Amino acid sequence: MPHGASLQYKILIVDDDADLCSMLRVCFKNAGHSVFTAASGREALLAALDSRPDIVICDVVIPDMNGFELCRRLRAQPKTAGVALVLMSGTSQAERDQLEGFSLGADDYVLKPCPPAVLLAKVEAVMRRYAAAAELSEVLKADGIKLDVQARIVTCGGRRVALTRKEFDLLALLLRKRGRVLAPAFLLEAVWGHDLADYNDPHTVTVHLSSLRQKLGTRFGRRIVTVPGSGYRYDPTAA
Repeated sequence: MPHGASLQYKILIVDDDADLCSMLRVCFKNAGHSVFTAASGREALLAALDSRPDIVICDVVIPDMNGFELCRRLRAQPKTAGVALVLMSGTSQAERDQLEGFSLGADDYVLKPCPPAVLLAKVEAVMRRYAAAAELSEVLKADGIKLDVQARIVTCGGRRVALTRKEFDLLALLLRKRGRVLAPAFLLEAVWGHDLADYNDPHTVTVHLSSLRQKLGTRFGRRIVTVPGSGYRYDPTAA
């Protein structure tokens, strides 16, 4: 499953309204996502089992089986139990309908009419939550370095290393994006959450990375490479 809203998602849209499906397809494809559609519950179930989408967007009122039943069946299948689900409806808008959808495992319940751009934003928000949950369960490993993200424990060559929260987050990001050059501005946004219009001092990054390298020791610290004028990258071959 993609991690981050800037990546491409495989989206299954389930609705018997061909015009709506066409409109959503254009909106989602323009945002860089892969889209396929189904016009009935049975067609959707087969498509989901075969193609393993990242997220299913399903109208509650569809032929063969309603969206609630499709939701229940998708959650019951091991292959699709972890797929994100968004239900939408222009008729089943009562509170009890929405509660039923959430009780069956829907991640969001959207009331029609909903502008395509708003639905896209909701879909990407759901996927960010899935990505965040996946990252929490990660154990990152790279040539002798091991990070248990949930426990926030770091070991280097079997030796436990005590890092501050920001140092840990920096190292985790470098490992997730190993090989890529990360600009100081990107790190300030991703690790510190700074709005660059208000704060854009690369010295903050420099100081923390210097401390991180020191704590990792010479063997592992030198793998965090400075790329002059561009930023930093994790390079396991650096000596």
